[in-house]
Amino acid sequence: MLRTILTPALEIAYEESGPPDGPPVVLLHGFPYAPRAYDAVVPRLVAAGRRCLVPYLRGYGPTRFLSPATPRSGQQAALGQDLLDFLDALKIGRAVLGGYDWGGRAACIVAALHPGRAAALVSGTGYNIQNIPNAARPAPAAAEHRLWYQYYFHTPRGEAGLAADRRGICRLLWQLWSPTWAFDDATFAASATAFDNPDFVPVVIQSYRHRFGYAPGDPALDAMEAALAKQPRIAVPSINLHGLDDGVGPAASSAGHHRCFTGPYERRLVPRAGHNLPQEAPDAFARAVLDLPAA
Repeated sequence: MLRTILTPALEIAYEESGPPDGPPVVLLHGFPYAPRAYDAVVPRLVAAGRRCLVPYLRGYGPTRFLSPATPRSGQQAALGQDLLDFLDALKIGRAVLGGYDWGGRAACIVAALHPGRAAALVSGTGYNIQNIPNAARPAPAAAEHRLWYQYYFHTPRGEAGLAADRRGICRLLWQLWSPTWAFDDATFAASATAFDNPDFVPVVIQSYRHRFGYAPGDPALDAMEAALAKQPRIAVPSINLHGLDDGVGPAASSAGHHRCFTGPYERRLVPRAGHNLPQEAPDAFARAVLDLPAA
């Protein structure tokens, strides 16, 4: 069921399923995806008695900013603060947090900085908190090649290109990041409607510029960004799911992420799955959630 809730900055649209008194699970999508990524995960969790909440991130679907004065920021602290505000608005003290890409970043941030709010964590590709102070350090050529879209978005041409053809760019990213996933037109279209949000382009562009220091952040989030710059460790029970066919972040990139977790931690490599883990491997994602402590 589609619902909305007010937070200090947003009216967040979210989908809720399962028993209202069940242990809560918040499932967070990434860029450029939508809650449809969890359509096959949610029924598995509901059958196990979990209350599932799947919000549209800022800039996606029916989620809206409350004020035109609020910066249209997609920086990592904004995603983390939105998740905290979402939990507060729904009066959820603790929840299992699951996500990948932008959603995995939000989940990791809350688990790291507010461990009392996270009963457990499932994170696609592991530790997703950006190391912005070191963002200017060049990566190996193969990794730089995979980040072409980020460098494109750093330019006025890239911003204009996303505004003119958001579906074309996003579909290409789906294909590149999940090269063995044979999704069809209807599957893509079901998620692509979420990109029609009027704030999608500014939020995306700011996100990819901010992480490299090419755009200022929201001043209201400076304290959280300072905390994230210290690369805080995650103490809550965690499972890192990494697709063996991930075209943007190869599985080898998370091999050392155990050092970022101080609590119970497991890394699971998922065969025949790319970047969009819950949609490509719903059984593996649901199993990870159910294998962790509930709230």
